[in-house]
Amino acid sequence: MNVDPNATKYMIRARISADGVIEKPDVVGAVFGQTEGLLGDELDLRDLQKSGRVGRIEVEIDSKKGKSEGEVLIPSSLDQVETAILASGLETVDRIGPCKARIEVVTVEDVRTAKRARIVDRAKGILNKMMTES
Repeated sequence: MNVDPNATKYMIRARISADGVIEKPDVVGAVFGQTEGLLGDELDLRDLQKSGRVGRIEVEIDSKKGKSEGEVLIPSSLDQVETAILASGLETVDRIGPCKARIEVVTVEDVRTAKRARIVDRAKGILNKMMTES
């Protein structure tokens, strides 16, 4: 999946399962269609994407034996509360295409925390190199 973590605060990570074969456009369409108007005007997914407060919805699907499973990633630059509401709204999707489906939010990661950890690790490496060279 190709997600730019630099432009986001949180990453909503959800698992999808469907009783049939579904594809990425089916999932994206279901997310937009079934959450439209559900969370109010301030949290309308289309408007949030247009304004850049929510990034591109990335979907990875694997279909085997007539069933589909996969993962959805939604980058968010909303605050914690709004991101949590958006994530819970995602779980209301119950059909994808013609198939009965279930979306379960696995985690909402704070991207900034991971970025801070990388900075600290890199700073340690730079400091070690500086100390061994001098």
